[in-house]
Amino acid sequence: MILSMRRLLPLLVLAVGLLLPAGAQALDRTVSVRATVEREVPNDAAEVHFAVSKERAGRAAALRVVALRVRAVLAAAEAAPGVGPGDVSTGSITVRRVEKGKRPVYRASEGVTVITHEPESAGELVAAGVAAGATSTRGPRFFASDREAAYRAALVEAMQQAKGKAELLASAAGATLGPAITIVESGGVTPVSAPQKGAAEDAPAPPVEPGASTVQATVEATFGLL
Repeated sequence: MILSMRRLLPLLVLAVGLLLPAGAQALDRTVSVRATVEREVPNDAAEVHFAVSKERAGRAAALRVVALRVRAVLAAAEAAPGVGPGDVSTGSITVRRVEKGKRPVYRASEGVTVITHEPESAGELVAAGVAAGATSTRGPRFFASDREAAYRAALVEAMQQAKGKAELLASAAGATLGPAITIVESGGVTPVSAPQKGAAEDAPAPPVEPGASTVQATVEATFGLL
């Protein structure tokens, strides 16, 4: 006997349901969790910026005197503790006219950036650069050179914590945790340096404290419930 379409439709729906993977029909129930992991990573590098700025009656003369001073700063930086190949770079060179009285002068400037992998010696680096002819400095800025690896480790730990929370909630609700449906990550690395100590008048270099960087990773995840 041929079944009518009205009687056949429920049978087709039941058959499709039996063919779906176990638990697939229950994935409309979800649990969302959030986990944050914070770690402190010792700063193992420091960055210092130097600038050389000089004024002369002519553009060429201003550039020449700045070039001589910058070479001296570069030599001092390359000889500093913890500074290796690729750790020293120069910045932009500028020359501009400055009105001073009736006769204008020209001011030339150039910057130098130095990274030292012995951050506790950053004060010595600053002193050496100033002694070599730098007219201004900025820094040191302390940071963890392997901060990306530290962030990845914190991110994995945050995901593990999020999954643990979701499993706990699923169990309390009488369900089984299913696969992750959405995962959103956020966070980063924030340098946190200890305050610099005051320098004594006869100190050969400004004392510094490298401090640490804070690594924070946050995971927001939604899991299906079976």
